[in-house]
Formats: sequence, structure tokens, C-alpha cells
Amino acid sequence: MKKSPVVGHFSAAITYVIFGLNIVFCRDIATESGIPPIILFTMRALVSGALFWLVSLMMPREKVPWQDLLKLSGAGVIGLFLPQLTFLNAIARTTAVDLSIINTITPILTMFSAAIFLKEPITWKKAIGVLVSFGGIIWVILQSDFHDGGADQTTAMGVTYCILNCTIFALYLGTCRPLIARYSVVTCMKWMFLVSAILALPFSLPLLPSVDFVAVSVTVWWEIAFLIFFATFIAYFMLPVAQTRIRPTLISLYGSLQPLIAIAVAIVAGKESLTLAKVVAALLVFVGVWIVTTSKKREI
Repeated sequence: MKKSPVVGHFSAAITYVIFGLNIVFCRDIATESGIPPIILFTMRALVSGALFWLVSLMMPREKVPWQDLLKLSGAGVIGLFLPQLTFLNAIARTTAVDLSIINTITPILTMFSAAIFLKEPITWKKAIGVLVSFGGIIWVILQSDFHDGGADQTTAMGVTYCILNCTIFALYLGTCRPLIARYSVVTCMKWMFLVSAILALPFSLPLLPSVDFVAVSVTVWWEIAFLIFFATFIAYFMLPVAQTRIRPTLISLYGSLQPLIAIAVAIVAGKESLTLAKVVAALLVFVGVWIVTTSKKREI
């Protein structure tokens, strides 16, 4: 039976709305909790992984050959471990607004990934869109203060982590669709999170004694709960649903919701302000993404 693309679009939209809220919450966690990014990721991987394994006990068991287990392990590295680690390091070194704007290049990077691995065509129109979007990213970089390491500043290292995050996640979207489509969401995620948790634990355990968990505020703990349950378990439950129903470039296009949500929440909450320079940068990036994603459309 053909899988409904409507479900795919809905799943992608909900996923990126959650990711948008997650940017603002992660910014608070990174600057106020004192919890290192690797420990925060380990908490996410352990709890969400346990939830996926628990759900799998209530479902028919799927046999996964060892060849595909190796592939799922690789998917766990480029779809969970590396993207989440680079994201958490980026958000500690950039403002929510700047990170949101830079993250909108993900559809363009996904386009390149899909072109290489899934043979989706690249046209001159797409190339022009790439140049326009990168103009916006360069504008963000030029407007950032790389000399002040304060909590309210974007740093060069923060931009680097952000671009790495976008690149790695685009690689995941552009390469793993055939693998994800072979198994249920729960089967894929339980193995991917298991591998991610195993990778993270050796880096996390030595840092645990230095973290004062008691000093973390109740508000930040609620934000961590959102991060673990909604931005990890629910979002990564819905993302593979989208991956099996619509093209990678269409999924990443929904990433446009992410900065809109993050910027709106950050401004309404009084955490950040939106300057004219950042509006110009955002418009350049969005126009470039629009040019890319409307170029030579293909069937979903």
C-alpha cells in the first residue's frame, strides 16, 4: 500500500515546529544549567532510547540482518550523535536568532547530498539559490561579534559548529531514506539511539562529578524534559515517518518553520531582539532556499 504523502508533510511540519521551540529552550539550558553538551546528549539518548525499546516490546518484532544493523549504526552516528552534539555546542556559542538563520541552509545542503546519493538533479536555478542563501549566511557572520565570548554573542566557533550540524544532518537526510523505509520507525530509532548512547557514555561519565545538578533551576529542568521527550522522542519518532513518504529536499524545506518559530519565541520572551541586518540576512537565506526548492520540481 502506498504511503500517504499527507502524513509525511504533517510529520515533517510537526517535527520542525518542535525543533524551533527546542532552539530557544536549548539556549537557556546551555547558558544557565552548567551541564556540558555531551552529558545533555547522553541524557537524551538514554531516556529516548529506553522509550523506543519499551515501545518495541509492544510491537511485532522485526528481524534486522547484521548488515543493516551496521548501516543503522552509521545512521545513528550521522543522524543523532554528531548532529545533536554539534547543535548543543553551537547553541552555547550563538544566539538563537543567528543559529536559526544559519540552520536554514539545511535544504540546500540536503539538495547536494540527495544529488550525490539519490541522483536528484542540480540546475542553474538551484545554483543561483545556493549563492543567494550563502550571501545571507555570510551577512550573519559579518554582523556577529567574534571578539566577545559572552552568553549573548555569536562566536566564530559557534558558527562553525552550526554549519557542521547542518552539513551532517543534511547528509543523513540525503542518504538514509532507503534504509529507514525498510523498517518501522521504532525499529530504526531503538538501534540508532542505542548506538548513540554507547558512543556518548565514555565521554560523559568522567564529566559527571563536575556537574552541580542540584543548582539547576526548576524552569531549566522543565526545558530539559521538553528537550528529552518532545524534541528527541516525539520528533525523532515523526521524522522517519516523513522520510519514508516525501523526498529529503521537501523534508528539509520544512526547516523554514524552525527559524520562524525560534525567532518569534525568543523575541516574545524578551530573550533576544531582531535587528534590520538580521532581517536582511534571513530574507536572503529564505529567498535562496525558495529558489532552490522551486527549481525543477519532481513528484513527491
